[in-house]
Amino acid sequence: MTRKRNRLTVALAALAVALTTTPAVSVSAADRAGHGTGATAVIRYTEHGIPHIVARGFAGIGYGYGYAAARDNLCELANTYLTVSAERSLHLGPGGSGNSALSAARDNLTSDLHFQRINDSGIVERLLARPAPAGPRAEVREIVAGYVRGYNRHLAETGPSGVTDPACRGAAWLRPITELDVYRHFYAISSVAGQGALTNGIAAAQPPAPGVPSSGPAADAATAHRFAEGLSGALGSADLGSNGIAIGADGTAKGSSVLLGNPHYPWHGGRRFWQSQLTIPGRFNVSGASLLGIPLVQIGHTADAAWTHTVATPRTFGLYELRLVPGDPTSYLVDGRRERMTASEVRVRVKQPDGTLRTVKRTFYGTRYGPMLTEAPGMPLPWTATSGYAVRDANVTNLRGLNTWFELNRARGTHDIVRVLSDTQGVPWVNTVATDRAGNALYADIQVVPHVTDELAEDCGTALGKQVFPATGVPVLDGSREACAWGSDPGAIEPGLFAPSRLPVLHRRDYALNSNDSAWLTNLSAPITGYPRIVGDVGTERSARTREALVSVEQALSGRGFTTASMRRLLFGDRSRLAVLAAADAARMCASLPDGRAPSSNGPVEVGSACRTLARWDRTYTVGSRGSLLFERFTAGLGGVPGGPWRVPFDPADPVGTPRGLDTRRPEVRRAFGDAVAELRAADIPFGARLGDHQYVVRAGERIPVHGAPHALGVLNMLVPVWDPQRGNTEVVHGSSYIQVVGFGRGACPDASTLLTYSQSADPTSPHHADQTRLFSRGEWVRGRFCERDILASPALRVVRLP
Repeated sequence: MTRKRNRLTVALAALAVALTTTPAVSVSAADRAGHGTGATAVIRYTEHGIPHIVARGFAGIGYGYGYAAARDNLCELANTYLTVSAERSLHLGPGGSGNSALSAARDNLTSDLHFQRINDSGIVERLLARPAPAGPRAEVREIVAGYVRGYNRHLAETGPSGVTDPACRGAAWLRPITELDVYRHFYAISSVAGQGALTNGIAAAQPPAPGVPSSGPAADAATAHRFAEGLSGALGSADLGSNGIAIGADGTAKGSSVLLGNPHYPWHGGRRFWQSQLTIPGRFNVSGASLLGIPLVQIGHTADAAWTHTVATPRTFGLYELRLVPGDPTSYLVDGRRERMTASEVRVRVKQPDGTLRTVKRTFYGTRYGPMLTEAPGMPLPWTATSGYAVRDANVTNLRGLNTWFELNRARGTHDIVRVLSDTQGVPWVNTVATDRAGNALYADIQVVPHVTDELAEDCGTALGKQVFPATGVPVLDGSREACAWGSDPGAIEPGLFAPSRLPVLHRRDYALNSNDSAWLTNLSAPITGYPRIVGDVGTERSARTREALVSVEQALSGRGFTTASMRRLLFGDRSRLAVLAAADAARMCASLPDGRAPSSNGPVEVGSACRTLARWDRTYTVGSRGSLLFERFTAGLGGVPGGPWRVPFDPADPVGTPRGLDTRRPEVRRAFGDAVAELRAADIPFGARLGDHQYVVRAGERIPVHGAPHALGVLNMLVPVWDPQRGNTEVVHGSSYIQVVGFGRGACPDASTLLTYSQSADPTSPHHADQTRLFSRGEWVRGRFCERDILASPALRVVRLP
């Protein structure tokens, strides 16, 4: 109790200092604009533009968050609100590429039709009308209201013509926002892995024309494989990801705990992270990052607990195959009874090339399960005269996630985190990995999961479902039978979901980790089994990145255990598990090639010094490693090897050690190597060139080398670069984003280091557009400043008061 009182005393004293004595920047012009009413806030900026927002209430921290986030990323945020208000075509025309942060829509018009359908339905307004926990709790509503005032205040101060970011300077679509815009944004994020991934198929669904013959998709393994690959692309499974490593007291050097949070997210667009600290002295104190425009910390820590999230394997939607009424393709049968589809006309205003506007109309068709669709990623689902498909998304009623993250922002331990996840059940499509001051390590896949048991999938799965469900976890059920509806658990927050008690949870004192595979091997000593297939698979091959995480942690625990410093070194060591398994084999294969020539897609190519380079390569993807780019281009070609490129296949009894042994006798393997050699020669890149000389990003004309590698290479610090055949890897699409290493020891203040790889601001004119990117290039970190004494001691301290 004494320590708690001391913390409160220090916090209140520091707030008084910030309010009265610290030099500040005046922002009083907002009062004249009419946006200074209500809450107040103080923003203390420390190194690299990280805001520490202090207020007397929840509306105040939302107010400060909205103002500071808009200063850094106004154009990205405005683009989000343009999207969820279904006005992209109105301002930008029907083409473009939609907004991939919020849906898989192939163009602006499809995006607008998708979001206008949602808006017309009134679903977000109905969810807002519900009391908590289904609707936002009172404190969340206060935060959102404050956020809107802060965002609008900044916009009023600058005006569209005063915006410095060329992405939206002077744009007609810069406008004040409402609370409904913010809730629509969160709703889009919640459903992005369900209806958001199926946007194109939903928007295209129309009844068949009379007399047009059509057949359904082939119910075979090839169709299931195409769907699995297409789904992975639509959900970003190969790009979006994360590593979460929680080390408990038994796995640390000093009997404390350490957490690595390393989400892999887009470097551009609206799904960027943004870092902040939110404090109400004595009531609320949390630090970390959130997706732009979500005014709560989604990955971060309090004084006593730290958590991160990893993209999870449970499928959050399912398909239903409908039996249609003969002669009426907009009616279907359930237990022999006829049900008519609902028809909703959606209207979207579209800007024409000459600047005029026209209205595009599209009719959407709905069923008891959800909307009709005519394609899923990689798989056509034709609407014929006799059958069609509908999608049910388990997240279409989920605004609860805002309550989930609000409660996580107050967590004091891992058992508290499990309680929050269970009581709110609002995490839409991610796992949770966490540690606490008591030395616990946690893995919890308590999220939104459709209640589809293996028995239901077996009894109700259609011919297509029998192929698709085992391969992907997506159920395709018989919509003509009432008995095939999703089930329910008494402990679930709403019907159709599995109860939290049915989902994988593991508490440990040594470690728990996840790198986007299923829950099975969260800890090698305690495999998790017994969960339904829709949650994930068991006993299957793990990714190279999961294997690298397990090997690295087990090696550290067999030694002196982890510290925060060793965890930072682990991540930026950039070791490739695939290289450990295959680089020596590749070097020997290269050295054995007749006449020093490898086959390639365009004929034999001389390998030159490639063999010696691979033999000497250190198996890492640091900026100074030599040979890494050659191996990356080689392995990029191995994905097409039928059955995989390994001599020793996967063995569930040795899940970390298998598969292994590159099968260099395969002609496809040798050709992939020859293609890599030819690629580097064509780009004039020496085989032994430093990685950083040919893997970089350009910011404001400055070329910044970056380290890391794609998912398939098994490097924890994952990057998805853009390959330019003339220059190498010249941009990053996805990869390590907001990174945190948080340790709890004897001191009251957490030992935290953070890094936002692409920096705080998307505005190229901002001083914080690339400053942390340079740190990332050098393998350096930002000191976490959580406690008041550390914030006030920052040499970069700058204070903004928002009256």
